[in-house]
Amino acid sequence: MLTQPLRDEHAELLPHVEALRVAADAIGESSATELAAKVREAEEFLTGHLIPHAKAEDDALYPIIDTLLGAPGATRTMSLDHVEVGRQTRLLGEMKAKMASGVLTRPQENELRMVLYGLYVLVELHFHKEEEAYLPLLDQRLTQGDATRMFEAMEAAATKAKGV
Repeated sequence: MLTQPLRDEHAELLPHVEALRVAADAIGESSATELAAKVREAEEFLTGHLIPHAKAEDDALYPIIDTLLGAPGATRTMSLDHVEVGRQTRLLGEMKAKMASGVLTRPQENELRMVLYGLYVLVELHFHKEEEAYLPLLDQRLTQGDATRMFEAMEAAATKAKGV
């Protein structure tokens, strides 16, 4: 499959996505120190890996899919998922800052739980949509050269998004 590198990348990211759910489950069950570590790791994953991955998709993957479908903007809903991941990640950062100043209130715990579970569901569903709807299309219609150029462009966009 031409899209195997993207499938492999998703497989590498999924344990970190699962960690979002585990962190949400830990609220009210783990010590404040343990929870803070889980939230810090979640935010680092999101900002250091997932958001650059999303930027690479927006810049290099989705335009190709739109072209193959003959429908500019066909992947707009997928990009909107990325916007929401960014918004939820900012909320997570705000919650992390509140945690640094002491114990969370019950409403703050509930908000943190919603953010973490929301991110978990959003990213899981997003990966599923890509793998079921878009990657088979790319496997059928791209040449090896097209796929190589696409992955090179995605790598460049992700590197740029990481600020490296």
